Formats: sequence, structure tokens, C-alpha cells
Amino acid sequence: MHKGPLVPNSTKTVLTAVFPGSFDPITNGHLDIIQRGARLFARVIVAVGQNPGKEEVFTSAERVAMIADLIRDFPNVSVESYQGLTIDFVRQAGGDMILRGIRDTLDVRDELQAANTNLIVGGIETVFLMASDQYTLTSSTFIKQIVAMGGDASTRLSALVPTTVLAKLRAKLAS
Repeated sequence: MHKGPLVPNSTKTVLTAVFPGSFDPITNGHLDIIQRGARLFARVIVAVGQNPGKEEVFTSAERVAMIADLIRDFPNVSVESYQGLTIDFVRQAGGDMILRGIRDTLDVRDELQAANTNLIVGGIETVFLMASDQYTLTSSTFIKQIVAMGGDASTRLSALVPTTVLAKLRAKLAS
């Protein structure tokens, strides 16, 4: 517990945030968190990981390429793939913290559990950004299901996923 007066830090700390996820596919909600994180942190690393609980549509290399194309205008944002534990990647990449987006109360429960585990096991803090209103219901899983079932009206789904990614998703799920 802190004792004594709180004194503001007179020097600005330069921090690197790691934004991990499977990004299969990346959504406009993910891009919103990346853009907002890029304003808050000196550096943001988008970390494309593997989720053993999900069947992936795109390879890791395909996801990295899609994200690299979408973040090219952000000089302080990069993308890398990794395998294994996120906390190990954060350390290896020189990250100071994990950046996560929260859409709803279910995310809060799950993300708090992961954040506490990462802090206890790896000493890595997590910073949360609330999803912007228009992205609170965005889900990569639902987007894949809609496209796979033929309901990919581009005008509707383009509000949720970049059009370049939507085209790749259509091509992948049509084959």
C-alpha cells in the first residue's frame, strides 16, 4: 500500500503496449483499439497469436500481412506473430504492458481473469480500453459465420470489417 503524498511524475514515461489477439479476421473494432492505443503509447505492437480453442481461417502469415497493410499509416504501430504465452512475447518484444479492448460485461470477467493471471505469473500489467459504441457487438467469430452462410452483404459487414479483409474472407470461405 502506498504511504505518503502522491507526487506526479515530472518526466513522461515512454511505454510500449502489446495488443495480442488471434485477429482471425481483424475487425474495425480491433483497428479502433489500435488507433486509440497509438495515441496513448509511444509504441504499439499488434501481436498475432494462436488460439488453441478456435479453428483459424487465415494462417498467421496471412493475418500479419492483412494487419500490416491496415496499419501502414501508423508509424508507431507494428505487427508480429508469436507462439506460446503472451507474457513471454511481451517480454521478448520489449513491451511494458498488454493492451486489451473490452466490449461488454462478459469481456470484463474474462479479461480481468487473464489480466490478473498475467500480473501474478509474469508481472505484466494490462491496460483496458472500452470498445467504441459502434463496435461493442463486433465479433470475428460472428463475422466468419455470416460470410460462411452466405450473408455477406458488403454494405452491412463493411461497418464491422475492412473491405479488403472482407474480400479475403469471402475468397477463403468460398473455397
